[in-house]
Amino acid sequence: MGTLGEILSIVGALVLGLILGFFLARAWFKKYLKKNPPVNERMIREMMRQMGRTPSEKQVRQVMSSMNQTK
Repeated sequence: MGTLGEILSIVGALVLGLILGFFLARAWFKKYLKKNPPVNERMIREMMRQMGRTPSEKQVRQVMSSMNQTK
């Protein structure tokens, strides 16, 4: 019966590690997205202005749709 207890403790530790790892990774990812938000339309407009272009709404939407398709 000693081996059964060892197996159960190993399985329990693995399950606990997976659950804890999931929540830690989720918290880290939320923090990362808050610090580095994904690209939005405002950022695209600003990048185009920095390149010396005045973007139209159609151009901004085209860039956004092309970026969303690549994900």
